Amino acid sequence: MNSQTSNSKWALLPVMLCFFTMGFVDLVGIASNYVQQDLGLTHAQANIMPSLVFFWFLIFSVPTGMLMNKIGRKKTVLLSILVTVLSLLLPLCSESYAMILVAFSLLGIGNALMQTSLNPLVSNIVTGNLSSTLTFGQFVKAIASFLAPYIAMWGATEAIPHLGLGWKVLFPIYAVIGILAILALASTTIHEEPVAKGSGFADCFRLLGKPFILLCFLGIMCHVGIDVGTNTTAPKILMERLGMDLAAAGFATSLYFIFRTIGCLSGSAILRLIPEKVFFAISVCMIIASMVLLATTHSQLALYIGIALVGFGNSNIFSICFAQALNYDPEHKNEISGLMIMGLFGGTIFPLGMGFASDLMGSVGAVLVMAIGAVYLTFFALKMKK
Repeated sequence: MNSQTSNSKWALLPVMLCFFTMGFVDLVGIASNYVQQDLGLTHAQANIMPSLVFFWFLIFSVPTGMLMNKIGRKKTVLLSILVTVLSLLLPLCSESYAMILVAFSLLGIGNALMQTSLNPLVSNIVTGNLSSTLTFGQFVKAIASFLAPYIAMWGATEAIPHLGLGWKVLFPIYAVIGILAILALASTTIHEEPVAKGSGFADCFRLLGKPFILLCFLGIMCHVGIDVGTNTTAPKILMERLGMDLAAAGFATSLYFIFRTIGCLSGSAILRLIPEKVFFAISVCMIIASMVLLATTHSQLALYIGIALVGFGNSNIFSICFAQALNYDPEHKNEISGLMIMGLFGGTIFPLGMGFASDLMGSVGAVLVMAIGAVYLTFFALKMKK
C-alpha cells in the first residue's frame, strides 16, 4: 500500500461483509409480495413499499456526504448498518401495514447512508483500480440480493414450524449478519484522509455544475432505471408474449440477477485487464442488443438471451460511473458520493415513465423508455475519461 493508505488488505474483508449487508435492501421486492398476500393489500398499496426505499435516496444521500465530513466514513457506515438492523427487527414486533412501511423506510434510509459512505471508504483501503474493487463489492452485494427470495421461500415451506416466522425468517437471519458486520468493521483500523473543511448543501450541489460530474450522475440514474425496469418488466414481457403465468415468468427476475452477479464477478477481473472506457462500451453494446431483443422478439430463447445480456451489461455501469466521478475530483469524494447515490432516485423516475408507456403500447413501451437510458449511456461512453 502506498501513502494514500497504510491499511492492510485484510481490511477489505469486513468491508466486503458490509457490501453484503448493502444487498439487504433488495429483499423489499420479495417481501412486498408476501406482505401483499398476508395482509390482502391492493397492488397500489403494495407498490408503496419498494417506492419508499428509493425515495429516501433523494432525501438522505447529500446530507450523508456532509455527515461523513464531520464523523468520518467508517462511523457513517457503522451507523448505516445499525439503522438497517433496526429495520429488520421491526417486522418481527408487529405485522401491521404501518409497521412494515416504517421498517422499509428505515431500510431505505440505512441503505442510502451505506451506499453513500461505503463506496468512498473503499478508496481509503485500495489504490490503483478503484472501479475493479467496487465492482467486486457489487458482486458481494448481489449475493445477498440473490439469496433473499430463496431464504424467504425456504422459510415459508421448510423453516422450523414452532418459530412461527414463515417467510419472515429472512429478517432475523439478515439482522444477525448485519450485527456481525458492525462488529467486524468496528474492530478494523482504517485510516481516512483529513477533510479540509465541511461542505454545505450549496457546495455539494454546486459540483453538479461540473459537466463531467453531471454526466456521471445521469449515468447512474440511467443504470438504476434500467435495473429496476428490467426487474419489473421482464416477467410481464414473458406473460404478454408467451402466455406464461406469473410463477413461470418469475424466472426472468432470477435470470437477470444470475447474470448481473456473474457480470460483477467477471467485471472485477476484466477491469484489471482492459481500460474502463473499452469495457464500458462493450457493456453498453450488450444493453442495446438486449433492448432490441426485448422490444421485438417473441421467441422464448431470444427473450432469455435479452434478459441475460442486460443483466451482464448493466452489472458494471454503476461502479465505473462512480469511480470515474470520484477520480475526477478526489478532494470532494464525500460530497460526490452523496450526489452519485442520489442518482439512485432514477429507480423511481424510470418505472413511472415505463408505467405510462406500457398503458399506451404494452411491454414494448416500457422497453423503449429503458432504451432512452441505453442511448444516454452510449453518449456517456464517448465522454468518459481513459
